[in-house]
Amino acid sequence: MSKINDTKKKFDNIEIPDELNFVVQKAIKEANPMKNNKRKTINPIKNFGLGAAAAAVLFAGSVNISPAFAQSMTNIPVLNSIVKVITVNELADGNNNSQTNISTPQITGLENEELEQTLNSKYEQENAKLYAQFKKNMAKIEEQGGGHLGVDAGYKVLTNTEDLLSISRYTVETQASSYETIHNDTIDKKNELLITLPSLFRDNTYIDTISTYIKDEMRKQMDADVEKSYFIAGESEVNDGFDKIKADQNFSITKNNELIIYFDQFEAAPGYMGAIKFKIPTSVIQGNLVSNHYIK
Repeated sequence: MSKINDTKKKFDNIEIPDELNFVVQKAIKEANPMKNNKRKTINPIKNFGLGAAAAAVLFAGSVNISPAFAQSMTNIPVLNSIVKVITVNELADGNNNSQTNISTPQITGLENEELEQTLNSKYEQENAKLYAQFKKNMAKIEEQGGGHLGVDAGYKVLTNTEDLLSISRYTVETQASSYETIHNDTIDKKNELLITLPSLFRDNTYIDTISTYIKDEMRKQMDADVEKSYFIAGESEVNDGFDKIKADQNFSITKNNELIIYFDQFEAAPGYMGAIKFKIPTSVIQGNLVSNHYIK
């Protein structure tokens, strides 16, 4: 597990070459030549919008500071706009032994342009760093005499209802073995805000409630199917097995307003299980919820 943490630290410290920004921006322009000129152009590599980031923190923070905020926002009138997700650019590169395919999503139609630009800039920046890492690793492999490297990154729209938009961005990196990570964003389309996991609950007791349910579900699944295996703290040979979810654990909300909790590959189970997820029955967390506005 420490190797995975080291990999994440290296990823965060990657420097983006200047020429890479040109590649990304060129792909964006070719994919979307009619981009709305009224919106300010944001450089996804160097000029990450501090004002936009502050706005996103403000919206997320407002919900966390005052959990009733999300419920009170329901009376705000909503402008008629179509919110959708498109592929803004695709980056493909490689040789006979190494390949990468990276698709970047872009949200369009949000009236909250700062939130929209913040999320889109984040998606572009993260995929640019991923591409830079691929190029760096591919060059190192070639210097060492060759080898296989694969990076596949894309996205799925998990939920797109009148009220909610949940986007899941995945990355599968393959070099000897594979490692899959998932990052989800869930947006309240009517109130134009980014929903965080803590904002759904009255206090942090949801961490223990959800964690207890997941561990029980892990045991049930392993008892019913010998092919399934999970790392549970104190019950498996793995020293840092799963004990509790993080306060900001990866999640999504389904079209039926159900909570789904996600784990990256290796985070709570052996690699062959891949990335895993658990649907949390609303009855289990009902007493922890702020309201049934999002989770029903």
